[in-house]
Amino acid sequence: MSPNISKVTRKDVAIKAGVSETIVSYVINNNRYVAEEKRQRVLNAICELNYHPNNIARALKGKSSKHIMFIADNIANEHFGHLVSEMDKSAYSQGYLISLTGNHNSEDFISQIISRQPDGVVISSTSFRREYLQMLTDYGISVVLVGNREYEDLDPRISVVYTGLNEGIRKAVQLLVNKGRKHLIYIDRLSLQGHFSNMRDLRYRGFCEQILDSGLALTKDSIISGCHNEDELIKALTARINSDIPIDGIVARNDEIASIAINTVHSCGKCIPKDISVVGFDNSRISRVTYPKLTTIEIDRSGVAKAIFDTLHSMVNGGEPIHLHYQTILIEREST
Repeated sequence: MSPNISKVTRKDVAIKAGVSETIVSYVINNNRYVAEEKRQRVLNAICELNYHPNNIARALKGKSSKHIMFIADNIANEHFGHLVSEMDKSAYSQGYLISLTGNHNSEDFISQIISRQPDGVVISSTSFRREYLQMLTDYGISVVLVGNREYEDLDPRISVVYTGLNEGIRKAVQLLVNKGRKHLIYIDRLSLQGHFSNMRDLRYRGFCEQILDSGLALTKDSIISGCHNEDELIKALTARINSDIPIDGIVARNDEIASIAINTVHSCGKCIPKDISVVGFDNSRISRVTYPKLTTIEIDRSGVAKAIFDTLHSMVNGGEPIHLHYQTILIEREST
């Protein structure tokens, strides 16, 4: 049950924080200097009282912000720029502006989103917590998830657009198996925050399931995960290639990781694809300039982007949430 924030006033926040209403206004608008100790008291009071002034103003005026926020784990990733660009083709003509932001994964971050009152939020993040999804939904913000993983007990008011991650990784495994590769490994994401994959992650699950479906052995040596940066990945993959455990195929979570794998394979004195085949994911620009050029899986970005915006636009205007599924395309190049 969402809190009744309409009863909370700026005066309530001031009393709770032990400051004047003017100080509260300065903190909210961030337009005057406020001593850090007072500022923190105000922020704590706002959080405890669930005070969201923009939400109240919007409710009174009954107006749309025409603003969509797109939240992603890694906004430096080329994929998200392409996706937002494709969304913008539909959104701008309808009067919407889209902002792309990283996932800061905290209650303060969610409070800041709510205070800005976007019409809708698109989330493409494997680490976005379920309770934060619930907070956004309970405050009446339309939410569309780009399906990267499975959520338990997802609120039925949330829409999900699945981009084909599970079946895309399965295609990558099937390609390598069909080429006679029997000793495959999957390379998981890099994460400074330690957000690594498990069986709820659709790519990770797709690899594990297809390995087993193909009659191959799935062991702890089949996955490279837990790397925080490139150096750790290079060290782990080098050790794996130089071990006594055979490896003749690599499926990488994305093209950037696949390119690191290609360089590492070369550094270990192995040939691609003669000794080890490599498949990436996303069909980014880097996949066309690696040596050899990278076999990869392409998401239907234009179709997915249009579906995300159309679904969100419909929800903002009272439409029912829906779940959509898209397929990927295998693009075979010289690395396999």
